Amino acid sequence: MNAEGISLVSVVTVDHSGAAATTLYTVPYGENGGTIYFAWDKTRIIAAGDEAATDITLGQVGALTDFMNTTQLDNLDAQWDSVDVRPIPADPPVKQKMYPSGTVLQVNVTVANGNAGNIYMTFGTFYVP
Repeated sequence: MNAEGISLVSVVTVDHSGAAATTLYTVPYGENGGTIYFAWDKTRIIAAGDEAATDITLGQVGALTDFMNTTQLDNLDAQWDSVDVRPIPADPPVKQKMYPSGTVLQVNVTVANGNAGNIYMTFGTFYVP
């Protein structure tokens, strides 16, 4: 785990043809079972095809929107198109959460009008107290 920079922490295939939640990453425990924290930076989505009117949310289990509210993937028009999904910097700054060890992070497909086989790459940083 890299505590000094943004790291790719998972690559998961997600089906956009049906409404469902898919686990993207579970924050691990540190050495000797100690708690570490994960700051979710972004998720890159690489399309398997035209994602039409697919809508998703991103967040921890139980919340499913605490990282990103409903996001439409209408601009993913063809296989290998990609987007980075992340909170947009603003003034005042956008609040982000530090997810502790054991937290399960998921994507929730809320409007399913796409394809199977979409690649989700999750990036973030770790803090080890």
